[in-house]
Amino acid sequence: MKSEYKMSQPAVELNSAPEEIKNILTEQKNNFGFLPNMYATMANAPSMLKMYLNGYQLFRQEATFSPAEQEVVFLTISRENGCDYCMGAHSMIADKMSGVPADVTESIRNNAPIDDPKLQVLHDFVVTMLNKRGAPSRAEVECFLAAGYTEQQVLELIVAIAVKTLSNYSNHLFHTELDDVFADYRWVG
Repeated sequence: MKSEYKMSQPAVELNSAPEEIKNILTEQKNNFGFLPNMYATMANAPSMLKMYLNGYQLFRQEATFSPAEQEVVFLTISRENGCDYCMGAHSMIADKMSGVPADVTESIRNNAPIDDPKLQVLHDFVVTMLNKRGAPSRAEVECFLAAGYTEQQVLELIVAIAVKTLSNYSNHLFHTELDDVFADYRWVG
């Protein structure tokens, strides 16, 4: 999904980045071997880039979801928000890093049922949290808890939703081009 309006600000180039974010962008380039287009566009608002990277790292390191469950969460949010950039990037991360079974990723990408019942409940609850703006019914929470998740994880999902909202919405506005490294995982919603 792309916003009708496209931001006129160009992606921030590492060599001309303001000092306050030059180190952050350099670190990300060193982490990935390239500077992701999404970070270069988010850098137009340094507070956004910093908040995104900090929240993403906190969710990845401190959330009690497994790496595969974390990826299901990010893929589900990105799909619901229609973010083609994040769907491509997280599909590759799911495949290459997080151990998400390919059929689960494809189910999310295609809005099809997930064969794994616990991951289906996770997916459904994330959709509920998004669509109900964080106000699920008692029955919806109880279903999530009955699948083996916790109340702490309900709160952790809010962190993931906040982080992905930053990236999804900025990608919509910037019409962020998918980096070549993610090209095999391109998604058109």
